[in-house]
Amino acid sequence: MTNRAIRTVAAGFRASLAVSLLALTLGAAQAQVVVICHPATTLSGDDVRDVFLGEKQLAGTVKLQPVDNAAEQVGFLNKFLSMEPAKYSSAWAKKAFRDGVTAPPVKASDSDVVDFVKRTPGGVGYVRSAPAGVNVVAQK
Repeated sequence: MTNRAIRTVAAGFRASLAVSLLALTLGAAQAQVVVICHPATTLSGDDVRDVFLGEKQLAGTVKLQPVDNAAEQVGFLNKFLSMEPAKYSSAWAKKAFRDGVTAPPVKASDSDVVDFVKRTPGGVGYVRSAPAGVNVVAQK
């Protein structure tokens, strides 16, 4: 292959990759995201941002236990926090250093998040659709 042919193939690959990433981002942004919490925990939609940025740590006397969902994180960050994943990670790194608060653990799927929220008093997470047996805090 000539250098010109290699450059043409590389440019096509880069364009294809950019379109794929854009489609993934738009798909995540368009999917519904539902914030849920443990049945014994009461939160409002206004609390979501503060909970997931470590600013609100209690609901009454219950310690809140937020959990991130790897499968829905981009959509959640976009819709509820208006943040990119890198900015979210950076905010938690600063919070951990400054206040000694650790970032929410990351679960791999909706079912993992639902299981965690149901069995953890103060559990708060986000999924694609509202499951039975939890409180729905907000949806977008």
